[in-house]
Amino acid sequence: MKLLSGLVLLLVAVVISAEKMRFDHHKVYKLNVQNKDQMNVLRQLEETPNGDYKFWNSPTAGQSVEVVVPPQKLYEFHGIMNSFNINHELQIDNLQTLIDAESPVVQPSAFGWTAYNNYTEIYNWLDELLVAYPDVLSDYVIGYTYEGRPIRGVKISHNEDNPTIFIESNIHAREWITSATATWFINELLTSTEPEMQDLAQNVTWYIIPVFNIDGFHYTHTTNRLWRKTRQNHATICFGTDANRNFDFQWLVNNGASSNPCSETFAGPTPFSEPETIALYEFLEPIASRINMYLSFHSQGQYVLFPYGHTYEPSNYHDLLTEVGNAGGAGFANRNGTIYRVGPTSTTLYIASGTSVDWAFDKYDIPLAYTFEFIGLGYGFVLPPEHILRNCYETRDAIVAMVAKARELDYMNVKT
Repeated sequence: MKLLSGLVLLLVAVVISAEKMRFDHHKVYKLNVQNKDQMNVLRQLEETPNGDYKFWNSPTAGQSVEVVVPPQKLYEFHGIMNSFNINHELQIDNLQTLIDAESPVVQPSAFGWTAYNNYTEIYNWLDELLVAYPDVLSDYVIGYTYEGRPIRGVKISHNEDNPTIFIESNIHAREWITSATATWFINELLTSTEPEMQDLAQNVTWYIIPVFNIDGFHYTHTTNRLWRKTRQNHATICFGTDANRNFDFQWLVNNGASSNPCSETFAGPTPFSEPETIALYEFLEPIASRINMYLSFHSQGQYVLFPYGHTYEPSNYHDLLTEVGNAGGAGFANRNGTIYRVGPTSTTLYIASGTSVDWAFDKYDIPLAYTFEFIGLGYGFVLPPEHILRNCYETRDAIVAMVAKARELDYMNVKT
């Protein structure tokens, strides 16, 4: 009887998990976290097993944070905010309205950047490109996800003796603007007639992974739009690991990640516990010595971040990273005046440990390693599709500017 009951409960759980989660009347509040007491209260809310409160970034003293509040928790939420004097401002009144607008009923007939694409559409599009550009474009699978999906990337190379830039995108599942921007940038490298883009295409070798966290990304399309982590379960009631806290560099130090499996920043039970992160390690190992610049695409907040995240101590490349990062910040602002803050992750945003950028920077001595946190414009991760192209062009301008500055400083030479 106990076995039968367990099977019934498992079946119910599977059925429930397959239903697409809706966010009708869920409100998004921006909170100003003024001190550590407020931060600790919010982190307790963040790590509740049932996940009623969905934080869009980890609460940090001295920073603002956005949180999604379901209607049944509004009374409790306001009580907590008032009890701890946490200033809270309504940002989005009904989150589901934004999500509905983000995914139109009728999708465009051709792949493009007026709407967001799922991973199947992205992979089919990559297949078309491979046929169209066989001389400069090649395909690779760096490994497979926990659920068995291939993690695909492309290499664009006109000359094997070029310097190399590696781009990893959509490591956090809900950040759809990242894969949209990565695919647009691939297309620009292959098709643009603008001299600056032709220069980047012909004189730099590019490795680009448009969707790193395939399982999580698929889950955001089918079940929970706000899912962040991977989908592997580590024998707990909560699924997933924050892949960007799972790399084997300063893993789980200085409160830069969480040991709680229910936290959005759960670092995993061990470094490289996720098939996705170990796959990236195994792929980078033989090519890392040739990489001049490592870029990780994220959203949201408008930051150009660089190592380190786990400590307030500057790295040995701090001045170089600042100079090239400032060029990127100016590039982001060039077209629309969009302001990006530039600096080390720890002092500019928050303490974060076990990240891909810090790991690549330190393990492989890649001197130029950056995290881009793209625009949110008050919409958080549910950026309306009409803003996709704005972000794409701004990112293009930033990368052009960073490469130019790196060349000026003699850091875009071929590494041997």
